[in-house]
Amino acid sequence: MRRRDFLKTVVVTMPVIGRLEAGAVETQSQGALPTDDWLTRWEKNILSDARLRYCDKEMGEELGWLVSPFLNGFYYGYMATRDVKWIDMLIDWTESCIRRAVQEPDGFLGWPKAETEAGDRFNTDSLLGEAMLLRPVVLMAAEILRTPAFHEKYGQRARTHLDMAERIFDKWDSRGCWRQVPDGGLWVVPHFGIDPSTGQWTEGYTRRATDGFSNPANKENHIAQWLVAMHDATGKPVYRERAQKWFQLMRSRMKTREDGKYFVWNYWDPAGPWDYKADGSPKHWIGVHPNGGYYGIDVEAIVTAFEHGLVFTKADIERLIATNRDFMWNQQVADARFRRIDGGQPDPRWKNSPGVLWTALVPYDDTLRKVFLANHDPSDWGGLSTTPWFLAREASIRSQSRREQTP
Repeated sequence: MRRRDFLKTVVVTMPVIGRLEAGAVETQSQGALPTDDWLTRWEKNILSDARLRYCDKEMGEELGWLVSPFLNGFYYGYMATRDVKWIDMLIDWTESCIRRAVQEPDGFLGWPKAETEAGDRFNTDSLLGEAMLLRPVVLMAAEILRTPAFHEKYGQRARTHLDMAERIFDKWDSRGCWRQVPDGGLWVVPHFGIDPSTGQWTEGYTRRATDGFSNPANKENHIAQWLVAMHDATGKPVYRERAQKWFQLMRSRMKTREDGKYFVWNYWDPAGPWDYKADGSPKHWIGVHPNGGYYGIDVEAIVTAFEHGLVFTKADIERLIATNRDFMWNQQVADARFRRIDGGQPDPRWKNSPGVLWTALVPYDDTLRKVFLANHDPSDWGGLSTTPWFLAREASIRSQSRREQTP
């Protein structure tokens, strides 16, 4: 398996702490949890892996798959511990990336990387990579700005980071990468880049409003989660509106099976004429992807949307729980395995992850929570962000419970 494919299986972007929709089914078990050493093991792992300093070298889409897991870990690490060293580490990594950004022909900053398409070689940046990179940066900036004690030390950095994130949105919007479609809207990968021999756009730039390739669902969902964070941080309607339009399209593509008990959806669907070849055939295969990790990303975004009152309903969450718990899971808590969302045979390339636990649903179902507690490794790659996210969420629930019990 290629490195990027492995990372896509385990990279997660968890919903924001403390944004549960009213009436959500958040069942919490009582008694001691097997998490006493999770924070220690997680911290040892993330500090060790952070020595790799991906922030000093990665470009393009790898900003998402290699840099963002650490930024998410730093953000949720702060939320779990309230230790400002995690703020300092997030700022350090963010500033390292910003220093390496280059000005592109339209004046915007980016992190272009060499790509080859139809034999043509050019440099191009990645909306996906930048969205994944910026979401934890935006979340931390918002946390800083809502905390008066941080304004003197961190306030200006937070405002600068938010301004940069807004300019990145403007960049992709101006390049014709947003498309309105009948059931909503989505982002496309542009078919142009920077010619390394001239430093100017390749000829595809003139067709930027009509060419392109629609991102698959997991990538659209990463982008949408960034936009939700942008709306939370700035209050500007455009970010929520764009996220909502994608979630509307996503929901329209989700089908039910077995008399409506379970959900199933494709990895990619064509969205417009740009997604078809000259002979009328789609540019990409259509169906369920054998990498179950992609569907975990989709569910994270769906839960984020639900918790923000966007498109998805409590009934949708309950059907997702049924899909993961009643159809995909092998019913073994201690050695949990999950099959494909459509029940298909595993692909040898992803033989260990035809399906995965949809961790974002853990706060909404006690059984899935037990599976998570029994199987989660706080010190693996996926644990970089999932571990502190879970611990922060648990701490938030305990704090809220204590406040409610105070006379």
